[in-house]
Amino acid sequence: MRFGVRVGVDPGDARIGVARSDPSGVLATPVETVPRGKGDLRRLRRIVRDENAVEVVVGLPRSLSGGEGPAAAKAREFARQLAAKVAPVPVRLTDERLTTVTAEAMLRDQRKGSRRRAVVDQVAAVVILQQALDRERATGEPPGELVATEAGADGVPTDVEETHD
Repeated sequence: MRFGVRVGVDPGDARIGVARSDPSGVLATPVETVPRGKGDLRRLRRIVRDENAVEVVVGLPRSLSGGEGPAAAKAREFARQLAAKVAPVPVRLTDERLTTVTAEAMLRDQRKGSRRRAVVDQVAAVVILQQALDRERATGEPPGELVATEAGADGVPTDVEETHD
């Protein structure tokens, strides 16, 4: 198991749930819910830097059959933009099937309304990150797929058009 804090991200249309692991990669805990829109990538970059993260894990929503639809395409684009923003910290996409359902089940009867939705996003990020940590511990391999960033000749990521700043 690699050493270092990982940040887990559950990107949604309205909110982005964020979680972190302990440095030994054993336990994921909630961090915050970032509103989606202007400044969201900047806030995530700040979290990654403040946590001294060695990696970011982004949930990739697949269908139950494993296929990818429009939501997965949005997550891939978001991960690509995030990777450009947090480079050189690597960003990985991992299967997040049923994480929101799991988070909802964990929080059933605890909170109501918009406050609950914000907590659900954080818990979903915890579930995504915890599954990735457990997978790495079981296999010895980093989870999911690495998100490539566009790099110039000097190896530094080039500016990427962003829709979220």
